[in-house]
Amino acid sequence: MRCTALLMALLMSAGNGFFYAFAADKLVQPGGRTLVVGVYQNPPKIMVNADGMPTGIFGDLLQHIADQQNWQLKPVACDWAYCLELLASGDIDILPDVAYSPERAQGMSFHQTPALYSWSRLYSLPEHNITDLSKLAGLRVAVLLNSSQHNFLQHYGQHEQISFQLKGVSSLRAAFNLVAAGDADVAVANHLFGDNRAAEFQLQANPVRFDPVELFYATTKDRNQQVLADIDQYLQQWQADPQSYYFETVSRWSQPGFNLHPAAPMLLIWAVLSTVLLLLSGGGVLWYRRHVNQRLRNLQLSEDRLTTILNSVDAHIYIKDKRFRYQYVNHKIAELFGKPAEQIIGHTDSLFFDANSAEQLQVNDQRVLVDGERVVIEETNTTVSDNEERVFLSVKLPLRHSNGEIYALCGISTDVTEHKETQRAIHQLAFYDALTSLPNRRLLLERLEQAFNMAARLPCQGAILFIDLDHFKDLNDTLGHAVGDELLCQVASRLNEQLRKSDTLARFGGDEFVVLLSQLQPRADLAGQRVELLAMKLMEILSQPFQLAERNYTISASIGIAMFSDAGNVDELLQRADLAMYDAKNRGRNRYCFYDSKLQAKVLARSALQSGLRQALSLQQFSLYFQPQYHSDGQMLGAEVLLRWFDPELGPVSPVEFIPLAEDSGLILPIGAWVLQQSCQQLADWQRDPVKTHWHLAVNLSVRQLHDPDFVKLVRDTLQQTGARPENLVLELTETQLLEDIEAVIAKMQQLGELGVRFSLDDFGTGYSSLSYLKRLPLNQLKIDGSFVRDLLDDPSDEAIIRTILALGNSLELAVIAEGVETEAQYQALCKLGCQQFQGYLLGRPAPVEQLTVTPQRPGL
Repeated sequence: MRCTALLMALLMSAGNGFFYAFAADKLVQPGGRTLVVGVYQNPPKIMVNADGMPTGIFGDLLQHIADQQNWQLKPVACDWAYCLELLASGDIDILPDVAYSPERAQGMSFHQTPALYSWSRLYSLPEHNITDLSKLAGLRVAVLLNSSQHNFLQHYGQHEQISFQLKGVSSLRAAFNLVAAGDADVAVANHLFGDNRAAEFQLQANPVRFDPVELFYATTKDRNQQVLADIDQYLQQWQADPQSYYFETVSRWSQPGFNLHPAAPMLLIWAVLSTVLLLLSGGGVLWYRRHVNQRLRNLQLSEDRLTTILNSVDAHIYIKDKRFRYQYVNHKIAELFGKPAEQIIGHTDSLFFDANSAEQLQVNDQRVLVDGERVVIEETNTTVSDNEERVFLSVKLPLRHSNGEIYALCGISTDVTEHKETQRAIHQLAFYDALTSLPNRRLLLERLEQAFNMAARLPCQGAILFIDLDHFKDLNDTLGHAVGDELLCQVASRLNEQLRKSDTLARFGGDEFVVLLSQLQPRADLAGQRVELLAMKLMEILSQPFQLAERNYTISASIGIAMFSDAGNVDELLQRADLAMYDAKNRGRNRYCFYDSKLQAKVLARSALQSGLRQALSLQQFSLYFQPQYHSDGQMLGAEVLLRWFDPELGPVSPVEFIPLAEDSGLILPIGAWVLQQSCQQLADWQRDPVKTHWHLAVNLSVRQLHDPDFVKLVRDTLQQTGARPENLVLELTETQLLEDIEAVIAKMQQLGELGVRFSLDDFGTGYSSLSYLKRLPLNQLKIDGSFVRDLLDDPSDEAIIRTILALGNSLELAVIAEGVETEAQYQALCKLGCQQFQGYLLGRPAPVEQLTVTPQRPGL
């Protein structure tokens, strides 16, 4: 058996050289390309045979490719260092068996697919057993000059601060000779050479493995690119087929015990060849082939199963080598890049992602391949194929050899783009206003809480500005909600432009905005000046015209300001800014107001009044007073109904105080319904009295009542329930009530007029009614406002106004009544002007129904 093995080894080494030299001479055609190949002795990877042609793993592979491509190889023998010089000068076209490094890539070009993988080992005499590179300290190390091992050990010694002597040699055989002769302690070689040649020099292989490298054919930088591309194509095809020429060659040259001397005698070669031919006819070889084929089939089946599993996973799975090139991709990667897997293998991310993405991916991969980290990270990448940005949750971990050295990266990346977009959408909906994209109330409260707490810990002041647009409802009603929304967006944009990045502008709701200013001056007065200047600037910017619906629209704002020092918590702060804003509105709008503690007292009083108002409604604490109305002939025409409230705790409350509050709170609707019911019941009672049966009652209407959609039905039902005659019910409304949705008001008046209900226009002459609308209103009476009567004797313009009103009433066939008649002189002057109906203290004060008199209190009337 030993003899047979030796004969086979001789055949597979020396015979291989003969065969390929013969094949080369036979297959090269005239006119084929000549490639000058640098060959240095590094068996079994590269060497020259007896005919001077390249052989070994790299030599045989290159010769086989040359036969197919019609290249003619012209070998040039050189040691390693000289080969490098020849390649750099361009005197050789290609150099096999070159380890890739970024430094070498500066002056050389490499193909994509590695031709071979190798690592380095230490070889020494038996007395040196080196189990760790740190044991090299103080030793003499023979290493191939300018090789990857030489560079690695230099960097290792510097980084680890370990001192050892590197003895550069021109060949691996020379390194082994130095150790055998005692001139070096350790030789460094690739495992393929060293494991086969160590015994020849009585050296042993140490257990340390280091510097795993990928080996290539190299050319001068940017030259012979087509040659490299052709080599790459063959390597990719071969490495995809376990039965290819590539695997047969690597297996053949990797067998232990080869006699690697290229100059074996030809007679011995032919003798061995004859012996081997006889052995090949035996059943042992046939059994070996079947055994190998069965193992290959089992391996292929396992690979297919694994591929099926990896392709069924809804994740992007890949393996990258130490040069960041893809070595494996599943179908999700192929779908992502829009390329088949074979067009992805061997390429880096720069071919599939934009420059920024590829750069960041390489930074993350370096943490795995260089530092050995397990990386879990979100990566945002833009693919070149569709220029679409995606977010991936990536898990990347290093793949290691048995000695712990990293040789590749395995990654699993899950596309979480849709999930992230959903998260962003949910966050946007939860914390931002859908119309203006400003922070909403919820986000404002969170930031306000943080700022308020910070101001309590640090010596700084803060403030909020509560901004409300004046008469915004008028814009919505006249131009529509779409235009109103556009105004809100433009307001948000203008306000934002005036603020610092640290400030927060939020839409609080409707047409209300809040500005949060944090980290202001510690001194309240200086902080207040800063806030006041900003408020003035915001009012100025909002006062400039807005372009809406192809027209200019001007609006103003009322701003309430509260400093952090004004409140003990966030809720109080917002409440007090809101109070200040309402104070600005009460003072005429289009202004700003700081919070004043007096406002709080007013609010508390208002709150107590509103609470009492609700109780008064439920406990029937209201009463009706009646002020009589007379004709100039002394006949009583009826009365105006006036609401009175006496609270057990507050005492008598003026209508001037509680009527506006009832309007604001909405209580005016149930109170108005009660007044209407009581008034109609009183009319029904008078109808049974012959003296009073013709009397009417004038009932004042509020804005809310007039615009209540159920108001007409309420009046109709109340008249039917009480039995009051509709013509005795006079509903009084003011000119200002006609400004809002006048068409709807006219429609309701017409419906009630058809029932017989009469209408009186109160405070006539103080509002803004258009005469064109006035003639369309189904009115029965005009009421001269008391302000004109009061100054009638002293102001000629008041006299002219009253004369005009009387003339207008006469032309429109409307009765005219003057209210607020308090003196005899006023009464006489009105009579001379032609007025025939009167109401005022001169004739009778408001009183309960039982105190009403048929005749006026004024003597002689």
